[in-house]
Amino acid sequence: MRKKITTAALTLLCAWAAAGCKAADTELTKPDAGKTETTAPGTERTQREDGNMVKAVYPDMASYPNEEEYMDPKTGEFDSDGFSEAYDVWWEQKRSQRDLSEGCADSLRPFFVSSIREFLTMDLPGREGENRVYSPINVYMALSMLAETVDGESRQQILTLLGADSAESLRDQAGRTWNAAYCQDGAVTSLLANSLWLDEGINYKRETLEVLAEHYYASSYWGKMGSAELDDRLQAWLNEQTGNLLKEQVSGLHMTDDTRMALASTIYYRAKWSDEFSESNTKEEIFHGPQGDLTCDFMHQSRTGTYYWGDKFGAVYKSLQESGGMWLILPDEGVTVEEAVMEDQVTDLILQENEWENEKFLTINLAMPKFDAASNFSLIEGLANLGVTDVFDESRSDFTPLTEDVEGLTLSQASHGARVMVDEEGCIAAAYTVMAAAGGAMPPEEQVDFVLDRPFLFVITSDSGLPLFAGIVRKP
Repeated sequence: MRKKITTAALTLLCAWAAAGCKAADTELTKPDAGKTETTAPGTERTQREDGNMVKAVYPDMASYPNEEEYMDPKTGEFDSDGFSEAYDVWWEQKRSQRDLSEGCADSLRPFFVSSIREFLTMDLPGREGENRVYSPINVYMALSMLAETVDGESRQQILTLLGADSAESLRDQAGRTWNAAYCQDGAVTSLLANSLWLDEGINYKRETLEVLAEHYYASSYWGKMGSAELDDRLQAWLNEQTGNLLKEQVSGLHMTDDTRMALASTIYYRAKWSDEFSESNTKEEIFHGPQGDLTCDFMHQSRTGTYYWGDKFGAVYKSLQESGGMWLILPDEGVTVEEAVMEDQVTDLILQENEWENEKFLTINLAMPKFDAASNFSLIEGLANLGVTDVFDESRSDFTPLTEDVEGLTLSQASHGARVMVDEEGCIAAAYTVMAAAGGAMPPEEQVDFVLDRPFLFVITSDSGLPLFAGIVRKP
């Protein structure tokens, strides 16, 4: 009988989890008592073992100082020394985190480019007019952890796609990427969470689980596959990690009694604009969508900044407070957003591959619709187009690094969902991946009207340049 291995990855990242075990063990069927400490790249982490779970503990981060806390309410005096001291502590940790992640965006550029193009432009019959949202870093982390659970050509195909020459180099790359994306300092929320859901009757190899525990933040849970209790726990965990932003999608996730494992990975992101829109300037205007015009709320702002352009598009970059920012890319009239995504100039600009020549500092009159863009789609066809096929083929898949208890394990499902909401204050976003087994020319004046009133591309990047989310807005 063919069995299924389920991998659930929700919002912005996916993981293959693990637990520390007794050194003498070679296989793991349930968590040992006690406490195991492991170290992730650049940070320290402990795992608490309690009953039927192994819970990962995330690193504490210095908080970005709140100016109001340093203001004396009675005298109105500001404690500049205290604020500066707290800020220095925060900045030193921030700088150390950046140093750990230096260069990871550059090494992952081929994967980011190929996967953004594949998943934003892939044909979904009957859904041509819908928004499309994709989290490159979410799928990257999911695939990285999947590579730890497979061997042979199954692993090699994933390594090739991710630009790694070995599992060891992938672990280092993934660790630096995790550090580059994770942040919970009071100013920015960018939370990555991973979990592994294990069938209580199956033996899992300790060595692989420990590798996953050491190099990825992940919690492991044991239970009876197909039971309502385990489904409820999985859904509760996913909703908790994503701030209930993907509650509708999560409600449809279930494990069957022939599922042998589920891996879940999430990312939850929230940040404010460095320069917020004024609500008083928001007004109803027309957005020209592929299925007709619609009225929606447009935010307006006039500020000096850099305007970028290429052969078929115009672009601006709107910064997020103490974080990265959002690229807004508008194809020229007569150019589809899908055509723009395939342009090398667009990906070069987003990933800052080369020094950009076509730019000008001027006044930008930005008109941008408030939007809530979400999508949900299968990754299987796209992964096959990108060269990952064996894990879906029962005759070729090799999951022996994880377990030898079940023969013929394959990934029978690979779904990805993401959501990005934008308003005057900033943006909030989440994405998930589930894998289951059983425009413009040079502006002539000193100002430019950048009006996003037709389908456009957006990309949210971290302060280290990692593309966290990319999407096409066809219907705000």
